[in-house]
Amino acid sequence: MKLRVVRRSLDTDRLPSFEGLPSVLARAYAARGIDDATRLSMRLERLLPVGTLEGVDAAVELLRSHRRDGGLILVIGDFDADGATSSALIVRALRSYGFARVDFLVPNRFEFGYGLTSGIVDVAAASEPSLIITVDNGISSLEGVARARSLGIDVLVTDHHLAGAELPNANVIVNPNVPGVHFGSKSLAGVGVAFYLVAALHRVLREQGELSTTAPSPAQWLDLVALGTVADIVPLDDNNRILVAQGLGRIRAGRCIPGIQALLELGNRSLTRVVAADLGFVVGPRINAAGRLDDMTIGIRCLLAESLAEAREIATQLDALNRERRAIETDMQTQALAAIRHLDDPAKDGRYGLCLYDPSWHQGVVGLVAGRIKERVRRPVIAFAQADEGELRGSARSVPGVHIRDVIESIVSRHPGMVIRYGGHAMAAGLTLVRDQLDAFAQLFDREVERWQAGGSLADQIETDGPLALDEFSLTTAIALREAGPWGQGFAEPTFDQAFRLHSPKIVGERHLKMWVEPLESGRRFEAIAFNVLQDPDSPLWDEGQLRVPEQAHIVYRLDVNEYRGEQRLQLLVDHLLDYAP
Repeated sequence: MKLRVVRRSLDTDRLPSFEGLPSVLARAYAARGIDDATRLSMRLERLLPVGTLEGVDAAVELLRSHRRDGGLILVIGDFDADGATSSALIVRALRSYGFARVDFLVPNRFEFGYGLTSGIVDVAAASEPSLIITVDNGISSLEGVARARSLGIDVLVTDHHLAGAELPNANVIVNPNVPGVHFGSKSLAGVGVAFYLVAALHRVLREQGELSTTAPSPAQWLDLVALGTVADIVPLDDNNRILVAQGLGRIRAGRCIPGIQALLELGNRSLTRVVAADLGFVVGPRINAAGRLDDMTIGIRCLLAESLAEAREIATQLDALNRERRAIETDMQTQALAAIRHLDDPAKDGRYGLCLYDPSWHQGVVGLVAGRIKERVRRPVIAFAQADEGELRGSARSVPGVHIRDVIESIVSRHPGMVIRYGGHAMAAGLTLVRDQLDAFAQLFDREVERWQAGGSLADQIETDGPLALDEFSLTTAIALREAGPWGQGFAEPTFDQAFRLHSPKIVGERHLKMWVEPLESGRRFEAIAFNVLQDPDSPLWDEGQLRVPEQAHIVYRLDVNEYRGEQRLQLLVDHLLDYAP
């Protein structure tokens, strides 16, 4: 598939007034729809009011009644970083706010699968909870909620996933994405929903005189909210950007929980210079590794640790699991690349949506493989692994313009019995499939994706902020962009494109390409690196086993600050190295 650079539209004659900002940053904000300088404020006062999230008031009253009764409250989360941070946030808050007995339970993905299933309710019932709180799950757990209620256990569902045609019979549901809810941010992560619940609870307990004067403000746990929000790759609308910025501010000030500090240390990140990408690429994967390979209990324990020594010990376990996860993922990715090597362009090979399966693949890692292959072929991918006898569990990753959950839902509605369960978002989803239906499902999936892309695919487009002027290639610009954020899903880090002459290319770390790049006719050279571009033996940069780098190329890049032995230097991070046509 030939990639096309599409520059973000921007009327430079009508730029909003961003006083004091470098022009490149002002252009980036304007191109992302920031039309008013007041929207650049990341103050907590700009958060959508707590009481505007429907369901939180009823949830607070349910929590207060159980606080008075003193029964066990059991938090049941998802087995990813959003679920872990949500669990840790609720547990920390309830324990701090005078709830006598609070504990957590995370389903083992290999034994129980996702959500509040009947099986995990039966496990939970052994500890005789009076209330189950789901975090980052539950909106599709019809049977599990019904099972809990039949056992006399109250259920509070907090979730952010899209609801199906029927809602669970929970005592209370707090979810911005259920019918009839008009909350101003549909993009809250599970931990964002949990934060709004905690903030509402704190407000009422304080107003009613039921809270100790030493009880912490919910803002104390915004580092957890930032981590879960970034790791779950939800769109960074204004509300989420404030939550993330506030959490990053706490981390940079050294006021984060020990678990986050320990995980950042393992990734060689300085607390004072942490950015959103560090949460997404350093902390998040180590937390997620627990749920992918073992039990997310380890990740939650790390986030609940009260001392740095304890957190460091658990973080070391998470780091070891993450290294194991990387090794497994590399092997699976190699197998998957071999299977799709013949694919070039949907218009030529006739494949619009891909389903991949190997009986040896690991359930906890298929989502990562689906994401890697999606980036390679730039079309929706579902990777499947063997689950229970007769069942496959799949993890789907999509491209812009194809709502992957809706694609699956369309298949389910027309072919009942094929898919056992499913759920997710526009860009990612999970499903359990009847094993002998894989081939039929793959054909239906391919055709449904083709239908979604009938008007043309957006997957071959690379959005950029255009070229940089020569005087904008500076360490000052790179630092300003790095510190401006938070950047992330739906509020992309500024990316630029233009033609360069390439000098002195060399391989570093076996699969990375390092070189010097010179904007054409400028006479100036800048250090640049392209990560992981040489790991694929089919890369056009390889020719009969030899490195072949063109003299000139059209490069899509970002500015970065390269720190080595205390010295900071400008470095270009190359995202795409494309053919140059004068």
